[in-house]
Amino acid sequence: MNSAIRKTVSVVLAAVMLFAVAACGNKIIPEGLWENAAYLEDTTFGSGKTTVQVEVKAGEQSVTFTVKTDKTTLGDALLEHGLIAGDEGPYGLYLKTVNGILADYDVDQSYWAFYKDGEMMMVGVDGADIADGEHYELVYTK
Repeated sequence: MNSAIRKTVSVVLAAVMLFAVAACGNKIIPEGLWENAAYLEDTTFGSGKTTVQVEVKAGEQSVTFTVKTDKTTLGDALLEHGLIAGDEGPYGLYLKTVNGILADYDVDQSYWAFYKDGEMMMVGVDGADIADGEHYELVYTK
């Protein structure tokens, strides 16, 4: 009977350890640039008719937001869900925070670079008209 209990306990412990390892998976560890991040995993927002994907890259980690919106610019769609913040300037919204991650050029020469399908955008997020199925990247750059 003692042997049967040991085997049962061993099997249960092995299952718990396997579950714990699987649960850790590919999750982003919130440290460094990511310690103030609002989202650490791919997330979907909204229920509008236009769907765009925004990949946020900082350091070696990234997360992708799928945004469903009725807004017409990317900036409005991201502001609608509190995913970005910045300062209004003469050229539009100057991004400082994306997903809770701060880039402050005045402090450490970091900024958010803005791309669409790998090509640098010549407008800011608030000037980027969106269409269904588009893919954007916001890349922390220093």
